[in-house]
Amino acid sequence: MKPARMRSPLGGHGWAAGPTLLSSLASATAAGTTLVIARGAGPREFGQFTLVLTIALIVAVGMLMSLHYVLLQELPRARPAERPALAATAFLSTLALGGGVAAAGALLAPLLAVPLGVDARTLCFSFALALSLALNQLTEGLLRGLARYRFVASLKLAVAAAYLAGSAFCLLVLGIRDAEVYLLALIATNAAFVLVALPGLGVVPRSWTRAAARSQYRLGAYMTVIAVLTGVLFGIDVIFLNRWAGPDDVGVYSVYNGFPKRLLGVLFTDGVGLVLLPALAVADKPAALRRIARITPLVAAGTAAAAFAASTVFFLLLGGGYPYSLGLMALSAAGIGAHTVFNLYSVALSMDGVRGARLLVCCLAAGTPVAVACLAACVARWGLTGALAGFALGNALLVAIVATAAAKTYRRADAPETDAPETDTSETDTETDTVEAQR
Repeated sequence: MKPARMRSPLGGHGWAAGPTLLSSLASATAAGTTLVIARGAGPREFGQFTLVLTIALIVAVGMLMSLHYVLLQELPRARPAERPALAATAFLSTLALGGGVAAAGALLAPLLAVPLGVDARTLCFSFALALSLALNQLTEGLLRGLARYRFVASLKLAVAAAYLAGSAFCLLVLGIRDAEVYLLALIATNAAFVLVALPGLGVVPRSWTRAAARSQYRLGAYMTVIAVLTGVLFGIDVIFLNRWAGPDDVGVYSVYNGFPKRLLGVLFTDGVGLVLLPALAVADKPAALRRIARITPLVAAGTAAAAFAASTVFFLLLGGGYPYSLGLMALSAAGIGAHTVFNLYSVALSMDGVRGARLLVCCLAAGTPVAVACLAACVARWGLTGALAGFALGNALLVAIVATAAAKTYRRADAPETDAPETDTSETDTETDTVEAQR
């Protein structure tokens, strides 16, 4: 039987206003903490902080293997009696895999440090932070899959406020400017989030099963490939800049690019995405993608303007330690606008199961080598300016590739449908695929 039609998330209503507001406030608090650290620690130490965080975010992908997205889809579909076993399997598997990767990474750090252009101590911090991030993200995905939106939003806000208060005390009262102190504090707050949330998940070690773990990792395979490609593509700019320019420029680059990009991205995930991701899982994908294509210019212009304004405020708050340039801010804003459009397409495609995930993987496979080569050439030649230019050009290339591919693929799949009435013609065809691989 054809599933009941749901209102498309791009044209519907009914947001969870309370959790969305709390999550957005938590994201803003986290961004404010980073701003406090950047101002108090200075460009060099903040550059080191950013480098460790960037490497950790990439490594966390391999630890997590997209299980947070898999469980975000599987928990709502499972019977209540099955949910504790699903949560336990995902959590214990991530803890074992993440712990193993972190231990191996620490042992191999002296060998890995040379090609990356960093020191072994930086890598050890990165692996420890990656493990805390992986467990944090998985726990949050489990809570959202259980529809505990208000609880997860409230907990995120409490943890973010504690991190802000602790960082402000260390900087303003104790005068500590060492980046490692704030990295340790970030690891601790991630662990605190997990420990507070864990009792409510019903994780019982004996409920772990090999079959459930194998199924979860199989379902997350496509999304893991996508996460690895995007993690490298959108994180390697910091590694390139650290190698060819130094940590000072990394710190300045984070103010131009990292701050507004991270703030907009987290606000999207924790705010709109709180309801958008589950809704996209059951929405009419061709209709949703047509809406995305129509609103692309508005999204790009709006986020570019917001990023430009945010960067201006950041520089005013940071003071003279971070050089201000109107041209660099405009270049950064253009790149962030294109990046947001790409993320919107990426979310819509990844929520269409195997069909969308395969298409996104193909687009990334085609665009990533060119984008990375362009970024490397720009950074090596022009440093900070080249990093901003390379980021903008790479995202523009990816948007062109994914928009063209999505238009062709979904026009063929939805050929009998006109743009007027919204029907669910794609849902019966993709229901099995959606179960096979979702993030």
